[in-house]
Amino acid sequence: MTTAIQPQPGIMDIALYQGGAAHVAGLENVIKLSSNENPLGPSEAAIEAYRRASYDLHRYPSSDHSALRQAIATVHGLDPERIICGAGSDEIIAFLCQAYSGPGTEVLHTVHGFGMYRISALANGATPVEVSENERVTDVDALLAGCTDKTRLVFIANPNNPTGTMIGLSEIERLAVGIPEKAILVLDGAYAEYVDGYDGGAALVDMHDNIIMTRTFSKLYGLGGLRVGWGYGPAHIIDVLNRVRGPFNVSQAGLNAAEAAIKDTTYATHCRRENARWRSWMADALAEIGVPSDVSCANFILARFKSQAEAEACDDYLKTQGLIVRRVAGYQLPSCLRITVGDESACRRVVHAIRQFKGD
Repeated sequence: MTTAIQPQPGIMDIALYQGGAAHVAGLENVIKLSSNENPLGPSEAAIEAYRRASYDLHRYPSSDHSALRQAIATVHGLDPERIICGAGSDEIIAFLCQAYSGPGTEVLHTVHGFGMYRISALANGATPVEVSENERVTDVDALLAGCTDKTRLVFIANPNNPTGTMIGLSEIERLAVGIPEKAILVLDGAYAEYVDGYDGGAALVDMHDNIIMTRTFSKLYGLGGLRVGWGYGPAHIIDVLNRVRGPFNVSQAGLNAAEAAIKDTTYATHCRRENARWRSWMADALAEIGVPSDVSCANFILARFKSQAEAEACDDYLKTQGLIVRRVAGYQLPSCLRITVGDESACRRVVHAIRQFKGD
């Protein structure tokens, strides 16, 4: 084997991303609560749009995503010309790092931030810089203190994954105003749809030329398998991202299903309400048996155990019961388990199993 062929600097420092497990050896009909998927699935309108797309599989998809961009703009009151679509919001994150970071620059994120920030930074030769949080909540002062003249991108997820916590718009604006002139603030709004009355930071994007918001159809809209996301930002940033975006980066089936999904506001409201109902119930039920969690604004809770050993033992027990949750030691939360809010049956089963594990 030759050693002359080498990847770009930073790539071999990337730890392979581990998605949520979906299987338990020897068991069938398991309940997957490890990937923050919508337990109710996509709307019937989205499913039908996907079916209709099967008749045109030989056709290339739209290269400008105009129909989906217009639908997003209509529902959220945005400028469609400042929307970009991608293969999940992950791709928008990758575009940002490709276009604005590189060797000699830094990409800032919080200690419990989404793993793709670090991965995308390293993939482009940039240095990821991690700052502390304040009791699992984004700390604006720590982020501002972490900025240098090399900082080009500052990522925050709001609500955050895997903590479920969020900060207010005034704090986000304070961060946007305080970061270096050459830096962009990226608001990852993958879970924004779960917060009533929250625009994901869209109004701040309209007020500042250094903020971009990313969103996804993988969570509330139940289209994780189709990989559709979008971003909204200043015209000058969207123009740059479109120059690095491949012309056919989202399938037509994905575009059609996403358009139908975002137009079905009645179903989205139903999913949001069901999630809030069972999220609250599960958090309260677990707290009663000595497993606390922070107030979550997303579709999961971060259950805190007394130690890493207890968290891992609980996870092992849950697997024997056909319940798959997510260990988050990779996010520096070794004594926690992230549990997706499932439907009523799933929530009751996981609480019952944890109660059995705790001996209550």
